[in-house]
Amino acid sequence: MRLVPYLFVTFLLLSACVSNKKVQLMQKNDVNAKGLLKDTVLRTYAVDTFQYKVQPNDILSISFQSLTPKEFDFFSNSVSAAQGANIIQGGALVVGELVDEFGQIPFPVIGKVKVAGQTVMQIQDQLQKLASQYTESPLVKVRLINFRFTILGEAMKEGTVILTNNRVSMLEAIGQAGGLTDLADRSNIKLIRQRGGQTEVQYINLLDENFFNSPYYYVYQNDVLIVPPLRQRPFRRYFGNNLALVTSTLSLLLIVINTIVITNN
Repeated sequence: MRLVPYLFVTFLLLSACVSNKKVQLMQKNDVNAKGLLKDTVLRTYAVDTFQYKVQPNDILSISFQSLTPKEFDFFSNSVSAAQGANIIQGGALVVGELVDEFGQIPFPVIGKVKVAGQTVMQIQDQLQKLASQYTESPLVKVRLINFRFTILGEAMKEGTVILTNNRVSMLEAIGQAGGLTDLADRSNIKLIRQRGGQTEVQYINLLDENFFNSPYYYVYQNDVLIVPPLRQRPFRRYFGNNLALVTSTLSLLLIVINTIVITNN
C-alpha cells in the first residue's frame, strides 16, 4: 500500500514528459541522431522565390530625389507636404501613402496610380518612369512599412509584430515573437490568412523538415498564427505546481486507511 502514492506520482510525471520529437523543429528522422558528419550537407531544398505583392490597405513609404531645382521639384515638395497614413516604427513616426480599396495611391500631378498586385520593386520602377517625364534624373524609393503578422497562444510574446522586411519565413517570424514555449504543439499550428477578399484557414506542421516545400513557408501581410498547447499543458501548468500538496494528501489518506485497518484488526 505504501508504494501506491509513489507509483501514482511516477505515472503522472512520465505522462507529463515532452519528448524531443514534439519540440525539435524541422525534423527528418534524425531526432537525437548521433554520429552524423558535422560539416557535411545532408540535404538541400529548392525554396520557391517569394515576392510579396501589395494589397489594398497596405502603407507605402515613398520618397523622391532629383536634380531639378528644389523650387520646381513638385514631386518632392508634394510628398514632403502630403498628409498620408501614419505608422510608428521603432518609436519614430513614419508618413506613408495608404493603398485604397481600388489598389491605388495618389501621385503628384498625375493623380491616382494603381499599385496593387505589384511588388515593391515593380512599383518603384513604375513611379520612377512617371517621375522621369517631369523631373531630371529622378530617384524614387518605395518601401512597405506596415508588413505585420499576429501570433497567439503558446508563444513567448503574444501580439502583433511589425516587420521591416516583406520576405520573411514562418520560422523567422516566430523568432521575431521570441519563439514558442516548451508546451507549444508545433505540429498543429493554425494559420489564418487574408487573400483575395477571403479568409483561409490552414494547419501547418513545423516539426517536419518538408515544410521547406510548403506554399505556406513565407509569411503574408496580416497573417495570424494560433499556437495550440500540447496535452501535457494542464498537468505542467496546474497540477504540477500542486504536486507536493497532492502527494501529501495521498500519503495522509493512506496513513488514515492503514490506521483504521490496524485498529479493526
